[in-house]
Amino acid sequence: MTERKDELAGNLARVQERIAAACAAAGRPREEVTLIVVTKTYPAADVRMLADLGVRHVAENRDQDAAPKAAECSDLPLSWHFVGQLQTNKVRSVVGYADVVQSVDRSRLVTALSREAVRAERELGCLIQVALDAGESGRGERGGVAPRGIGELADRIADAEGLRLDGLMTVAPLTGEYAGRQQSAFERLMDLSTHLRRTHPAATMVSAGMSADLEQAVAAGATHVRVGTAVLGVRPRLG
Repeated sequence: MTERKDELAGNLARVQERIAAACAAAGRPREEVTLIVVTKTYPAADVRMLADLGVRHVAENRDQDAAPKAAECSDLPLSWHFVGQLQTNKVRSVVGYADVVQSVDRSRLVTALSREAVRAERELGCLIQVALDAGESGRGERGGVAPRGIGELADRIADAEGLRLDGLMTVAPLTGEYAGRQQSAFERLMDLSTHLRRTHPAATMVSAGMSADLEQAVAAGATHVRVGTAVLGVRPRLG
């Protein structure tokens, strides 16, 4: 194994131990929580090493980086998650490789995703990104729809050809009533998930928590955690 692969293996083992400990503390089976490794800014070589180490879910947030990386790793048994704010002019490219788009937050994006999924003859999983810091605009600083907009958007996704409503996603907000209160933010997301599942029972996925707050997300009930830095190290500066 290369020095980099050794480093990744050690980091990955520590993250897995954190998830297992968080599950034990919450009285949850370990298999209830899926690790998604956020590989943005890191090369395809790292993705390949992670796949060798047993990682099966990876995430990206910029299509211009993700598309060539996914193509280079197309032989690997990976599920690709798109987690960034998605512009409609990038939808065709993203639908070409993503298995799940976790950042669906507006009707126009649903329409574009459906059209391209049908064209590509694919079924695309969708998570509604929930903005717990949404103000009067109904959107958050880092994208997402206000909780009051979940129901309408969920119905649109569920009715759209080529799309599958999988659940909800959030990023712990930096402003508003939940700033610095990750546990409360994630518990709020779980409440919203419970409400959503009354009308869409199959939408069971709850994506929350990152390197710094995965324990709080697991305690709240998240089914998926998105971890980058704790596995791959401090990201190199872009530009």
